[in-house]
Amino acid sequence: MTAWALIGKIIRGEMTSIQFLTRLSLPRLAYHKISGRNPGVVFLSGFKSDMNAVKALAMEEFCRSAGHSFVRFDYTGCGSSEGDSEDCKLGDWKNDVLTVLDTLTTGPQVLVGSSMGGWLMLLAALAKPERVAGLVGIATAADHFVTVLNQLPSEARADIERTGKYNMPSKYSASGFYTMRYNFIKESEEHCLLQSSINILCPVRLLHGMKDDVVPWHVSVKVAEQFVSNDVDIILRKSAEHRFSEDEDIKLLTTVVSELLQKLTEKDLK
Repeated sequence: MTAWALIGKIIRGEMTSIQFLTRLSLPRLAYHKISGRNPGVVFLSGFKSDMNAVKALAMEEFCRSAGHSFVRFDYTGCGSSEGDSEDCKLGDWKNDVLTVLDTLTTGPQVLVGSSMGGWLMLLAALAKPERVAGLVGIATAADHFVTVLNQLPSEARADIERTGKYNMPSKYSASGFYTMRYNFIKESEEHCLLQSSINILCPVRLLHGMKDDVVPWHVSVKVAEQFVSNDVDIILRKSAEHRFSEDEDIKLLTTVVSELLQKLTEKDLK
C-alpha cells in the first residue's frame, strides 16, 4: 500500500477509532492498538509529529498483515492526546513511552523511533532493557536539540537564554521555524547519550537518508559507535530526506522491521 493510500484510509475513516489511556493526575494519552503475537512493535513519533503520520500507519498495516501486535500513540500535548505540549519536557515524553510499554504491551517489544522518537527509543531501552527486544531508528535524533543550540554563536545562545525561547528553523513548519522553550532544551541535556557508551545489548537497525538536512546521517554513525551491542547495522539511503516517508523509503523500513522480527522470533525458538 502506498503512503497516499494510507492517508486516504485515515481521511475515509476506515481506521479503528482512537482509544485513550487514563493516568492518575496526568493527561490521557491517545493511542491505537492491534493485537497479535510477540515480539510486538511500538512506534515512536518525531517532534511535532503524531501517530497518524505515514510511517506509523505503514507499520500498523505491516504488523496487521504479519500478525504481530502493534501500538502507536501520541505524546502528552501532541496529536489527539490531552495536555499542552508547551508544558512538556523531553523527560515527560520519555515517561509516556515507558507508560505505554508498561500498560499497553506485554512481553518483548521492538521500538521503531523516528527522529526524536529515535532518541526516546534509546532512553526507553536503557530504562527497560528486559522489555525491549530490538530497536529500529529512522534518522535517530540523539542529543539533537542540545547539539543544535550548542552550534549557535555565543551571542545567539545568550539571546535565547534571555528570551527563554528559540525559533528553530524547519522547512516542515508553515512558519519556517518551530518555537522551542529554552528550559525544554536545557532539560534535554539530562538525556544526552553521545558522550559515553550506550549500554544497549539488543539488536539495532539504524536507517538514515543521506539528503537529511535536519539530522545529518553522521549522527546515526555516532550512535552506532556508542552502542555496547555489536549487532548494529546502519543503512544509508542516498535519495532519502529526513522524513523517510516516500514509498520506497517505507518499503525499506518495512523490510528491515520484518527481518528483525524474524531474527528475534527464530532466536526465541532455539
